[in-house]
Amino acid sequence: MGPDIFPSPAQTRGGNARFTLNIALFFLLACINALVAKFVVFSFEIAPGVSLIYFVVALMVVFALWFGMYGALAAYLGCYIGAGLLSGIPPTVNLYWSLADFWQVMIPLLAFRYFACDPGLRTRRDLVVLVIFAVIINNMAGAAWGSISLAIGGVVPWNEVSLVFYRWLLGNVLVSIVFIPVILKVLTPIVRDHELYIRRYWH
Repeated sequence: MGPDIFPSPAQTRGGNARFTLNIALFFLLACINALVAKFVVFSFEIAPGVSLIYFVVALMVVFALWFGMYGALAAYLGCYIGAGLLSGIPPTVNLYWSLADFWQVMIPLLAFRYFACDPGLRTRRDLVVLVIFAVIINNMAGAAWGSISLAIGGVVPWNEVSLVFYRWLLGNVLVSIVFIPVILKVLTPIVRDHELYIRRYWH
């Protein structure tokens, strides 16, 4: 049998070390997301847990495109802690409300993997997919999920859902279109050479 079926002890140790590094990376990304989320919500709050200038959305999308599911799950945990828990969102509401940030990064991650796009934005096609799935569709999904979740949880009244939705969407779209392409274009060539760079979802 080949080594893929029966890995050697050295391969097993190498795999375990890589997994440990990935878990450490996950918690580091979650901490960064939580700290930035708390700062921007505190500074530009338009509703409980919601910031008009949610700069962390750009970081979360970039982290997911670089680090796959570790970045996507870190977006959820970072939102749960920084934008939710530390901003007074009730814990039970926070569990499903924080999925807004998860959808905002999973949609571009799925699109980039499905269309085999380069996070370094080497082609016009890469940029088009980025704008459609990492600026427009993902932020529409996140704003809709987040604003409706707040109303379902009784955090905001239903007559404010549309206001929260449009402000959430506008702020995220502006942040995403300004910062995500620049960060990806400049830093992806550097990050891609690191062993923690994820080319699919988990490896």
